[in-house]
Amino acid sequence: MESRPPLPPFDKDSARQKVRAAEDAWNTRQPERVAGAYSEDSRWRNRTEFFQGREAIIEFLRRKWQRENDYRLCKELWAFTDNTIGVRFQYEWRDRSDQWYRAYGNEMWEFNEHGLMVRREASINEIPIEDGERRFRWPTPGPRPQDHPGLNQLGL
Repeated sequence: MESRPPLPPFDKDSARQKVRAAEDAWNTRQPERVAGAYSEDSRWRNRTEFFQGREAIIEFLRRKWQRENDYRLCKELWAFTDNTIGVRFQYEWRDRSDQWYRAYGNEMWEFNEHGLMVRREASINEIPIEDGERRFRWPTPGPRPQDHPGLNQLGL
C-alpha cells in the first residue's frame, strides 16, 4: 500500500508539513501529482461539485487549470486532530481576458493511516481584483518561495 508521509496521528509540526506539501503540489498545476496525495476512492466536495476517485480529481484539476491561468496558492493550517486537518487558503489567478481574481476558502481534510486523503471538502468564494492588488507574485508554476510570507505573516 502506498503511503504519503507525514502520517497520522498529526501533531502541530506534521500537520503544518502536510499543509505545505499540499500547497507545493497544487502550485505545480500537475493534476497527476496532486491526485497522488489522495486515496483511490477519495471523496471530494469542491464548491458545488461532488465526485469520487483519483481519475475524477485529475479531470477536475485539468478543467480548473485550463481556465485559471497563472494560478498561485497559499495555504495555512487552521486546526487538526489525529487524522483530520482544517486549512484556510487564498489563491490568485487570471482569466483569458487578463482579469485577476482572488479566491478565499476553507478545506476540511480526512486521512487514512497511510497519510492519503480520503475526504476533502472545500468552500470557496472569489472576487475580481486589479493587478496592483495581487499578493502572490512568485514565478509560476512552482512553489511559494520559503521566504515569501504566508497568510498569517501577511496579517490576512
